[in-house]
Amino acid sequence: MTMQRTISKTVRVVGIGLHSGHKVTATLRPAPAGTGLVFTRTDLDPKVVFHCSADAVRDTQLCTALVNADGVRISTVEHLSAALFALGIDNLYIDVDAPEIPVMDGSAYPFIYQITQAGVKELAAPKHFIRVLKPVKVQDGDKWAMLEPCASGLQMSLTIDFSHPAIVASGQHIDITFSGDLFRDEISKARTFCFLKDVEFMHAHNLALGGSLDNAVVLDDYTVANEEGLRYSNEFVKHKLLDAIGDLYMANRTILGRFSAYKTGHHLNNMLLRELLAHQECWEPAEFVEDRSQRKSPLRFLAPLGIAGV
Repeated sequence: MTMQRTISKTVRVVGIGLHSGHKVTATLRPAPAGTGLVFTRTDLDPKVVFHCSADAVRDTQLCTALVNADGVRISTVEHLSAALFALGIDNLYIDVDAPEIPVMDGSAYPFIYQITQAGVKELAAPKHFIRVLKPVKVQDGDKWAMLEPCASGLQMSLTIDFSHPAIVASGQHIDITFSGDLFRDEISKARTFCFLKDVEFMHAHNLALGGSLDNAVVLDDYTVANEEGLRYSNEFVKHKLLDAIGDLYMANRTILGRFSAYKTGHHLNNMLLRELLAHQECWEPAEFVEDRSQRKSPLRFLAPLGIAGV
C-alpha cells in the first residue's frame, strides 16, 4: 500500500518575500499521519493557523494565498506545495514568520533540494488519493481548465498564449505524464516570469517589491533580460505547469486524472479544484494497494536519500 509521508527532520528555509521584499524564514517540521499541510504565522500573537484546503485559498492575484476570515494571509504557497506534491509529502507543519513563503529563486527547486537533503519518512497510514470519475470544467472567457478520468496517474496538458517574441519562440504547449523524477529534472527549476513594463505598476500597488532578476525571468519588449537566459527552452509554459501542480495540491490529496488547460492561472486552477470537490459524483477517495513485487504505484514520487520507515 502507498503510505503517507512527512520529512525526516526539520528544515529551515530562508529567503526574500516576493511581495514585501523582506527577509522571510519558513521552518518545515515533521508531522504525524493525518495532519495534512498546516501553515502557521509565527510572527503574530496569537499565532494564526491555516489548514491547507481549496477553500482556504481566497486570493489569487499574482500568487496563491491562504487567507482567513480576519484577512490574515500567507502568500506564495504554490511553489512549496508543488515541491511537496512531487515528494509525496502529505503531512507537514510549515511555520513562517511573515505573510508569505520565501520566493527563493522563483521556482520549486530550492524546496526540493533542501527537503531532499533532510530526507523523507513513510508513516504507518495509507496515502489518500482523489480519483477523477467524471469530467469537470471551469471557464472564464476564452480561458479554461478541466479534469477528466484517465487510466492511472496524473496526466497534464497545458497551453499558454502570449504574443511576446521570446515566449512564442520557446513553445507554449506542454503535455506530460507526471512523475517525481520528471518534475525534479524537467519542471522544478522553471521560474516565475514577468514583463518589465508591468514592474512599475506592481511596485505602485505594493506588489512584487522583492522581485528581481535573481528570482524571476524578466522580459523586455523583445527578449529575456536575465543575463543567463532560460533554464529550459520552454521555461515559461513549464512554470505555468508548476503553478498548476501546486494549486491542485491545495486539496492536500493527490489527484489521479487528466488535467488540461488553456491560458489558466491560479484563479482558474482553484476554481477547478473547488468545482471538482463540490461534486461528489465526479470523484472518489482512493487508496492504492501496491504490488510489492513490482513496486507499482499510480504516481512515482521522489524518494530522496532513501525512504525511512516510521
